[in-house]
Amino acid sequence: MASDIHMPGPVCLIENTNTQLVVNPEALKILSAITQPVVVVAIVGLYRTGKSYLMNKLAGQQKGFSLGSTVQSHTKGIWMWCVPHPKKPNHTLVLLDTEGLGDVEKGDNQNDSWIFALAILLSSTFVYNSMGTINQQAMDQLHYVTELTEKIRAKSSPDANEVEDSADFVSFFPDFVWTVRDFSLELEVDGKPISADEYLENSLKLRKGTSSIDKNYNLPRLCIRKFFPKKKCFIFDRPTHRKKLGQLETMHDDELDPEFVQQAADFCSYIFSKSKVKTLSGGIQVNGPRLETLVLTYVDAISSGDLPCMENAVLALAQIENSAAVKKAIAHYDQQMGEKVELPSETLQELLDLHMASEKEAIEVFMKNSFKDVDHLFQKELADQLEKKRDDFCKENMKASSDRCSALLKDIFHSLEEDIKQGVYSKPGGYHLLMQTVNELKKKYLQEPRKGIQSEEVLHAYLSSKESVIDAILQTDQTLTEKEKEIEVQRVKAESAEAAAKMLEEMQKKNQQMMEEKERSYQEHLKQLTEKMEQERAQLMAEQERALSLKLQEQAKLLKEGFQNESRQLHREIESLKNKLKNTGGGGGCILI
Repeated sequence: MASDIHMPGPVCLIENTNTQLVVNPEALKILSAITQPVVVVAIVGLYRTGKSYLMNKLAGQQKGFSLGSTVQSHTKGIWMWCVPHPKKPNHTLVLLDTEGLGDVEKGDNQNDSWIFALAILLSSTFVYNSMGTINQQAMDQLHYVTELTEKIRAKSSPDANEVEDSADFVSFFPDFVWTVRDFSLELEVDGKPISADEYLENSLKLRKGTSSIDKNYNLPRLCIRKFFPKKKCFIFDRPTHRKKLGQLETMHDDELDPEFVQQAADFCSYIFSKSKVKTLSGGIQVNGPRLETLVLTYVDAISSGDLPCMENAVLALAQIENSAAVKKAIAHYDQQMGEKVELPSETLQELLDLHMASEKEAIEVFMKNSFKDVDHLFQKELADQLEKKRDDFCKENMKASSDRCSALLKDIFHSLEEDIKQGVYSKPGGYHLLMQTVNELKKKYLQEPRKGIQSEEVLHAYLSSKESVIDAILQTDQTLTEKEKEIEVQRVKAESAEAAAKMLEEMQKKNQQMMEEKERSYQEHLKQLTEKMEQERAQLMAEQERALSLKLQEQAKLLKEGFQNESRQLHREIESLKNKLKNTGGGGGCILI
């Protein structure tokens, strides 16, 4: 989608009708046209918490995603709005507004969990929107995060003896942004001011304890910390009086609370500058068609009763893109050969050199556009097609050479054949005159350019077809003795044998050139494959190192919190002991403590 193309408003991407999730073909058509990398921002939260307002602000519009003005949930399913990215040229910002969670009118909230999971799977930045404060109630409402390992699989076949590691999820989970609306508290701890991010970190601290109450308290916090190492928090004042909230679509910024306007601007600025391009395992950047495939793969899995699987989605995407990569590579080869090749080529090596140069570029095109080519099946398919193309060119080259040589011989030897028919050479001394003429015409033929690789073979075949006629003229030439005739016959046979030997040598040379070309082709495929595998290995190691680093950072935080908790507990015990000693009159001994 070019930057000057703009959707006038959002369309439904995934419909939630009668508890069934259905993909909208119109939305997929829009995605299929977006060739640019996409930054995907999804927002999730309880119904009637103002999610759509924030998404409209990100779209740079006052209206778009339905706000509604009652306690009814307006957004059903997942709605999509694609706009040119305001800060990243040649990128598209894809905004996903989701159906409000916990809508009492739905009765069955099973799809809430799926919508929550889909928003995570499809986005590069995941915004969770809530009201009031980040307290236990807010955490309880975010119970969907504790169900993620039951709704999503990272691998198609994890080890049966082990639970999938959170690092598998971290590698593809989006960045996490918590937006807290109508926030009315002071941002401070122990009388000291703190930032919104510090407020979130404090809210996610774990309790020390092993009781069921402690476990229930810690579970959503632990899941958020493990699955979303990169977290951000924004707080928002109430934008206007409660009675005017239903008019937000028509109200200008100067009619809203100034603090809220600035907070919304800060939120948009962060999303525009910090949200990353949606990326798959291996550093594969997602564009519109790739996002389209992800949507279809995940929704199909849910509809069939399976769990959405990241690995399967990537493999399904790879099947489509690798097949297209083969076609692109072959199209490039055809274009290059069509522009460079002029048949017949003077030598076989000339044609093979053009083929090798075009093949090298075709492999580069394939490598650039392919990924996750399991067992290199698509590269093998490309190699087979290129080999067939080469063989077809060789056959066409031989035919073009044969056709041109045959036409030349017909034109050059036409007068000679007419003279033979007229009996011009059937006279004393006619044989020597005939051979003189034949040699002159052969010389003329050999001087013609661009005859190709069949020049000698076609000439030999032509002269062989005239041997009986030439021999008849030889035998009837009365100026030659029988001995001279025999010598001439032997000379002609020797020339024919020499020509045959030369053709055999030339054929062996061509076979050798073909074998050498096959080996060079194999080495070129291997060379480019090795380079790509090294790049993919480096990318994978970087991803694993990043996931491990994030995991270690989170573990370090947990250890630090545990140490701080133990330190505070020890401090309380010391203070308690001091008080007891004071009360019993033994205060002098506690000074050392």
